[in-house]
Amino acid sequence: MTTTRIPVTGSRPEDNYDVLVGNGLMAHLAEVLGPRVQKVLVIHPQALEANGQVVVGQLQADGYQVFQAVIPDAEEGKRLEVAGFCWQALGQADFTRSDAIVSVGGGAVTDLAGFVAATWLRGIKVVHVPTTFLGMVDAAVGGKTGINTAEGKNLVGSFHPPAAVLCDLDALSTLPTNELLTGMAETVKCGFIADPAILDLIEENPEEAKDPASPVVRELVERSVRVKADVVSEDLRESGRREHLNYGHTLGHAIENNERYQWRHGAAVAIGMVFAAELSRTAGTLPDEVVERHYRILELLGLPTEYRFDQWPKLLEVMKRDKKTRGGLLRFIVLDDVARPRVMEVPDPSVLYAVYQEVSA
Repeated sequence: MTTTRIPVTGSRPEDNYDVLVGNGLMAHLAEVLGPRVQKVLVIHPQALEANGQVVVGQLQADGYQVFQAVIPDAEEGKRLEVAGFCWQALGQADFTRSDAIVSVGGGAVTDLAGFVAATWLRGIKVVHVPTTFLGMVDAAVGGKTGINTAEGKNLVGSFHPPAAVLCDLDALSTLPTNELLTGMAETVKCGFIADPAILDLIEENPEEAKDPASPVVRELVERSVRVKADVVSEDLRESGRREHLNYGHTLGHAIENNERYQWRHGAAVAIGMVFAAELSRTAGTLPDEVVERHYRILELLGLPTEYRFDQWPKLLEVMKRDKKTRGGLLRFIVLDDVARPRVMEVPDPSVLYAVYQEVSA
């Protein structure tokens, strides 16, 4: 099959890059790294040793001097100590501003590698090779980088657009089914905030949406990337429209924190979207049928739609530290209809508590 190129643009030339979607994309690595790069640090988790070695082998064949940083899996890799380990590897290998990093893994790896690239010598080139559905449709695209602290998720980070993103669909065939489906929460989000065709695709083809080799999955990846590319091209630094991409994430991030990041991101965001939809219905803006559509689509994908009732006080405290909060006011992305998102400020926590009872067990 052909390779699809989806451009992401920005106000500066260095913010422009392509997201490539297709099969067998490793041959494009030298093309996207460019002629000036001599040294490459490949960052990947231990669990993806095989994927990492494929990338290392391709880079060595292309003539690069290759180093590796093997990091903990998932959110355990998004810690200051892990970033420090990567900085040490760069320093010991004498990386200059013309060298590069290649990340191989899911969203946590692309977040960390992007942050390391943004901060080494105030910014070096990074190419993301996401291996999960979530990484392809969300984390690797957009230039957001970050690490977690004990106080919350992604509270330390920067904006650092990659030189390219290679979404090699062959990697999806190695994912456990649960990993594929939890990643689809971000695709569902793109459907509700911007592209209703995504929702139709899942509802009309629920089994094909679970098959990583199906044309439906490829179309879901491409449509989701186009949504994010369109938003990021308009608002790289989240000063306006980009906030809409946080639909479901305010409560979702609080659940992840409460679970000490042992939950998959997509599972938490799924509950967060249902909460945001119920908040929209309480505000009188979202029709009942759109709220019910949230439950139906998420359940088709086997994603959760409720969380423990007794955890509300802890969740509220974490949400107060959310990076979207302004002057003590909690802010949520809500919907007035499908593809009509907006920001809602909620001054009264009792309103949120009442809504939470709709999504709690």
